[in-house]
Amino acid sequence: MTKKWFWIGIAGIFLLSLFLRFWGLGRFNTLVFDEVYYAKFGNNYLTHTPFFDGHPPLGKLIIASGMWISDRIPFWHDQVNGLTGKLRPAWSYRWLNALFGSSIPLIITGIAYQLSSRRGFALLAGLFTACDGIFIVESRYALINIYIVIFGLLGQLLFLLALAHHRQQRRLYLILAGVAFGASAATKWNGLWFLLGAYLIWIFAWGWKFIGTISQANIARESRNLWEHENETSLLQNLTQLNFVSFFFYLGIIPAFIYSLIWIPHLLINRRYNFIEVHKQILLFHERLGGNTPTVHPYCAGWYKWPLLTRPMAYLYETATNLKEPLPVFGPPLPSGTGKVIYDVHAMGNPFLWWFGVIALLLLVVMLGWQAISFLVKKKHFAIAPRLSVDNWIALYLILNYAANLLPWVRVNRCLFIYHYMTAVVFAFMAIAWLVDQCLRSYSKVLRAVGVTITFTILTAFVFWLPLYLALPLSPQAYKLRMWFHSWI
Repeated sequence: MTKKWFWIGIAGIFLLSLFLRFWGLGRFNTLVFDEVYYAKFGNNYLTHTPFFDGHPPLGKLIIASGMWISDRIPFWHDQVNGLTGKLRPAWSYRWLNALFGSSIPLIITGIAYQLSSRRGFALLAGLFTACDGIFIVESRYALINIYIVIFGLLGQLLFLLALAHHRQQRRLYLILAGVAFGASAATKWNGLWFLLGAYLIWIFAWGWKFIGTISQANIARESRNLWEHENETSLLQNLTQLNFVSFFFYLGIIPAFIYSLIWIPHLLINRRYNFIEVHKQILLFHERLGGNTPTVHPYCAGWYKWPLLTRPMAYLYETATNLKEPLPVFGPPLPSGTGKVIYDVHAMGNPFLWWFGVIALLLLVVMLGWQAISFLVKKKHFAIAPRLSVDNWIALYLILNYAANLLPWVRVNRCLFIYHYMTAVVFAFMAIAWLVDQCLRSYSKVLRAVGVTITFTILTAFVFWLPLYLALPLSPQAYKLRMWFHSWI
């Protein structure tokens, strides 16, 4: 693929993302799901009204910025509501989310390209991300999960760019990475898992280098061909150029400083709690949310249910008697049997993209394990090559970051929801993109056919479930056709 077509592909992915997020952004002139909190909190910042929220302030501050800008635009105010505390159109508290959300596939594309220098892999990763439902839904409403992901991924991309550069440029990228990681945590605390992923891959690189240095030189030379390709190197092998002091400063002190700085506007308005006390109150808030069972909330879903997509969420479900009626807002339900048109905003991933992504991650784990076992059996003794192949580094990066964003939830006892998986599933998107790219680059016609089939299945599934992401009108029969499992309802 030429550089020209690579950039055309990136532009196409971005335009698709923009269209899916901005089309009909103000169709539902109401507050959808947690907009009843975050859109109102955004207005509270503008009016300097004290309030308490169970999450750090950055997401609401960005929503408030979108409102402030829209209040100064003298058009597109034909349909307004006062649900946030001031008369304004629904798009005013949603448009910045849509813009930020449209950028996530581009960041994923950048990460994939930095990991591999393969344009096909990068474009597939961006395309698959653009075709996922829960990211579309979260981007179209005044919710804050999208900001955890975009700042966390931006931190990862800047971290990789730092590894690709030296000296002053490296320091600049590391500073920016620290700022992005701090911003992710300042949206929700689980934004820290992106930073944890960076720490894990850095620790692995140092451990690998340490073990390699104590291996016998001749054994290392013999093992080199198993683990690396002569003409391929990964920028992740530069991780050991970052010592503990510099790594902790750029990705420890700077994120903590940015996180603390972002709290200042909130604390100036809400003077009831200081910086320490507000964190104690947030922790108590989450502890009081109760266990992770349907008795606490009907859409509670444990972490182990997320990868299989067994319990998505309905953010809005309304019915109308016909297509000519105005789009419904919250109100008394229609009598049984009279609802002929269903409008459903379902926070649900692209099922086949999620399932294939998990399979791809498992294959990466098997690939690494099989290579290690085969090497040890063949050599009859323990030895570590000083450098891994590009594909092995990609596998390690994706597995460690996926685990860092999923496994911390194992010990969380509060009610959890499917959207908490968004920070982990992006690495599954990259995993299936890597697998498809490997198939398409193969000389085997069978493998190329497998790659095309997987891509076609993901794109077809996206179109099939698109009405649930955009709340397009569906008949009861068409709605049931898309609810493959009772637990999806």
